[in-house]
Amino acid sequence: MSLPHALNLDEEVRLYTTNSQREKVESMSTLFGIIVALDYLERAYVRDSITASQYTPACMKLLAQYKTMLKLIPEEVPSLEAFMRRYNMDFPAAAHRLALGLPATTEHSAASSSSSSPQRVAETTQNFITFMDALRLEMRAKDQLHPLLTELMDGYSKFEGSQAWEGRAKIVGWLIVLNGMKASEVLSDEQVRQMLFDIERAYNEFFRSLSGKSAPIT
Repeated sequence: MSLPHALNLDEEVRLYTTNSQREKVESMSTLFGIIVALDYLERAYVRDSITASQYTPACMKLLAQYKTMLKLIPEEVPSLEAFMRRYNMDFPAAAHRLALGLPATTEHSAASSSSSSPQRVAETTQNFITFMDALRLEMRAKDQLHPLLTELMDGYSKFEGSQAWEGRAKIVGWLIVLNGMKASEVLSDEQVRQMLFDIERAYNEFFRSLSGKSAPIT
């Protein structure tokens, strides 16, 4: 009777046997590292360990790398939550940033001296109209809507008082919904109708706020 093969504790455990398996493992390792790095970056920014000018490009780079990695291993990452749960990752700051898909400097942008300039108002107005027209023209895929809503949020968030506007939470909420979808996924008819309703309300509130009327919109 032959004895079973003795386990060599000094031998490195191989996680793959083919090149395709190796690439998949390395991609998942890279994705893991991106999430960890982003969490540390978020905490450093909150603690004022780095400036906004240092934080923003680094955050945007990590967000772009994350999106690229998702395209390489979509079958291994059905969702961010599933991936983090699978590997026992407890990084809430990174999870929030990845879910939103925008740097904190955009999400919580402070008003600049030119935030209410005629040019800024005109640009933000056009962004609202462009996005609502896209919905009315039955554009509903993530890759069609997410860039438009991101651009809208970038300008909208720079207005003084925008952090207290009701529409801000709605826009952030829809950004999270879109960012959690795959590029080819589409919103349902019900979602499109609700999104258009929410964006129209945010648009009306935007103009009411500019005219000095702070009462809630109806």
